[in-house]
Amino acid sequence: RWNFVTNLPITCRQEAIQTIEWYKHRWKIENYFKIIKSGFKAEESRLRTADRIAKLISIFCILAWRVHWITYLGREGQHISPSIAFDRVEQKIISAYFKKEGKLSSLNDYVIHLARLGGYLGRAGDSPPGNIVIWRGLSRLSDLRDGFELNCG
Repeated sequence: RWNFVTNLPITCRQEAIQTIEWYKHRWKIENYFKIIKSGFKAEESRLRTADRIAKLISIFCILAWRVHWITYLGREGQHISPSIAFDRVEQKIISAYFKKEGKLSSLNDYVIHLARLGGYLGRAGDSPPGNIVIWRGLSRLSDLRDGFELNCG
C-alpha cells in the first residue's frame, strides 16, 4: 500500500490513474530543465533585459528539446531511420568519425556514436546514454560540423 499526495481532486479510480499517469512524466520534465540549467548554464547568463533573456531561453528550450528527444529516441530507435533526428551532414560526420567501426544504419547506432563523442563508453554493463553525454556529443558534433563546412564550403 502506498499514498500519493496531490492537490488535484480525486473522486474516482479513473481520476487517480490519470493523475498518476501525469506524474510519471515528472522525471522527463525534470531532465528537460536540468539540460537547460546545467547543460546550457542558463543561470550564468549575463543578460540584463527581459527581452534578451526571453530570446535566450527560447533558443535553450529548442536545443534542450533536441537533446531530450534524441536521448529518448536512442532508447527506442532500433529500426528507425537516423534521418528522423540527424541531417545528412551530421550523419556523414558521425559515420566518417567512426568509420573504422563499420557502417552505421539505425538511429540507435547514430545515437550511441553521438554519445561516444560526448564521452560515453558503451561498455557491456553500461546503461543507455543519458542527456549529459548526448548534450556533450551534440556540442562536439557542432564543432566537427564547423570544421567540415570550413573545409568543404
